[in-house]
Amino acid sequence: MPNIPDISEQEDELYEHHAINVDKGQQPLRIDKYLMNFIENATRNKIQAAAKDGSIFVNNVPVKSNYKVKPNDFISVKFEHPPHENLLIAEDIPIDIVYEDDDLLVVNKPAGMVVHPGHGNYSGTLINALIHHVDNLPNNSSDRPGLVHRIDKDTSGLLVVAKTEQAMTHLSKQFFNKTTEREYVAIVWGNVVDDEGTIEGNIGRHPKNRLQNTVFYGDEEDQGKPAVTHYKVIERLGYVTLVSCKLETGRTHQIRVHMKHIGHTLFNDERYGGNAILKGTTFTKYKQFVDNCFKILPRQALHAKTLGFVHPTTGEYKRFENPVPEDMTACIEKWRSYATHSKEQ
Repeated sequence: MPNIPDISEQEDELYEHHAINVDKGQQPLRIDKYLMNFIENATRNKIQAAAKDGSIFVNNVPVKSNYKVKPNDFISVKFEHPPHENLLIAEDIPIDIVYEDDDLLVVNKPAGMVVHPGHGNYSGTLINALIHHVDNLPNNSSDRPGLVHRIDKDTSGLLVVAKTEQAMTHLSKQFFNKTTEREYVAIVWGNVVDDEGTIEGNIGRHPKNRLQNTVFYGDEEDQGKPAVTHYKVIERLGYVTLVSCKLETGRTHQIRVHMKHIGHTLFNDERYGGNAILKGTTFTKYKQFVDNCFKILPRQALHAKTLGFVHPTTGEYKRFENPVPEDMTACIEKWRSYATHSKEQ
């Protein structure tokens, strides 16, 4: 029998922050390298420090950072304090409120603001601001106050927040039944040939990079959840295209995953590879031009422009539009000028 440390006495004092079931096809890999693909904002040094502190467990046994992950291992990261996302603190952070009444509010979230606390983002989130602004927000099914839906950290645009239990139930049902209106504007790499189209493909967690999602089809279809995106070309700008995307479903990273799936990754979407030059020439001047565009728009080119739903109390249809923010419009203008100049040559 190997000498396995008995951790049963301290088990009750530890709080699980991350839990991962290793895929059965996983090749042997150091656990510090492995966890970097699964834990957002975690550096290898932080993971190694956690292992040194005895906070990383494989099959309930603490391991060092050089442990080689094997198929079907169960990895958990545990600390003596509860996850920070469970410790919600009200913070006096300005919110851009587009509309508010007794039942709900609609906010314009800036790019760079995280919607709810999570690993690496424990303060400065929209929820921290909301619970300062509104008392006793109702929890959703994930115990997140007020949230009916969410958008990614580096996506800007409109969100509806429920202020009462009734509003939460009513609005959540509309999102579930796909009766809400959600339109996004995006800049994507490449010339989108068809003026409009529909992308259907089940979306689920990427098997090799847990920070990404991907489309599953064929025999693997059941590994993802059904997702439908309708797109329409707004303007062709040479090596990029400005598109409108309307969501029928609301999967995590849906537009980012679906547009990449059809060969049109979002411009400057670092997580999905859009921060590289995917279309264009090899000229140095062109590379400098794209780098300048990346500096003007240091995030994925995605904005939640339109939001429509039935008001949970009045029954009135409410529709809100929010203009494309300055960083995106500046980037669009640069591409428009470039495309015009290229045609003239």
